[in-house]
Amino acid sequence: MTEDILEPELPIIDPHHHLWDLRPLVGAFPEPRHAFIEAISGAAYYTFDQLYADTHSGHNVVGTVFMECGAFYDASRDEAMKPVGEVEFVNGVAAQGASGLYGDYRPCAGIVGHADLTLGDGVRPVLEALIAAGNGRFKGIRHAAAWDADPEVLGPPFHAPEGLYASDAFRAGFAAYAEHNLTFDAWLLEPQLGDLIDLARAFPHQQIVLDHCGTPLGIACYQGKLHERFDTWRTSIHALAECPNVAVKLGGLAMAFCGLPEEGP
Repeated sequence: MTEDILEPELPIIDPHHHLWDLRPLVGAFPEPRHAFIEAISGAAYYTFDQLYADTHSGHNVVGTVFMECGAFYDASRDEAMKPVGEVEFVNGVAAQGASGLYGDYRPCAGIVGHADLTLGDGVRPVLEALIAAGNGRFKGIRHAAAWDADPEVLGPPFHAPEGLYASDAFRAGFAAYAEHNLTFDAWLLEPQLGDLIDLARAFPHQQIVLDHCGTPLGIACYQGKLHERFDTWRTSIHALAECPNVAVKLGGLAMAFCGLPEEGP
């Protein structure tokens, strides 16, 4: 689908995109995982060439921020350290852009990786390795907490435990993380926003970025309840707006989770 470029000279930084190569996984899992992989990845991979094509379709995208997605983990490392491989790979993509061969374009100028904060104080060496791997580009982590009692909402690729952000183990790791002056991206679902509100209030000096507008739900057991749930979502967003350490990314509403109508009236 093409669209008219309203302000082609306006410099834009894409603040949230992924890179992956899931081709080895396609066909390795039965439905619905197979369908999920195909749906999120198209051709099952999205690396520099695909990113370059998308960001040079008419808009003036001058830089991007990579968001962790569990790709290119280093299988040679122990479980806690495997996410460092993702940052190493992405930093290589950033270096590809920084070479100047592609003009002033700077892909992955900022990198958001992943570390398991339930490690408590044990997360410190992981953070040190991530910072080193980013070579100045590493800006923070995302530790997703998306969970719902209805297994049809998320499907098998997502395995966050219920109440992750409120757990003692996570809070211990979050306290250690807060010492590093990095950002924290949060992904959870609309019914869980109370957990994030509580986390933001407990750590008022830690910058938190809420992904996907808090993920309003309109599928599975929430189908047909979009208007009914809107006031609950709005109340939570108003509460988060009172936390000066929280910002919200205005994206993700087109994801299947939200179940928004494709066309207006």
